[in-house]
Amino acid sequence: MIWTDLTQDWAYWYRALQERFPNLEESAMPFAKIDRSRFEAYLAQRHNLSLTEAHEEVEDFLYVQGLMRDSEEGPAAA
Repeated sequence: MIWTDLTQDWAYWYRALQERFPNLEESAMPFAKIDRSRFEAYLAQRHNLSLTEAHEEVEDFLYVQGLMRDSEEGPAAA
């Protein structure tokens, strides 16, 4: 899964992000969701992370969510 997948259904993914990162505030999301770098900076600030840690957390979130989404869809028909 990539960042644009997340932003295409922000309402759905925001709930999952908030579960993983409980210090997110919905009022900050209009600007944060537009630009991944801004979101990562906001995430770092709200969760006391470095920018590198925030970037790695987002990468991990996207990877895990992508795996979960793929496993729910099952194997592609041949």
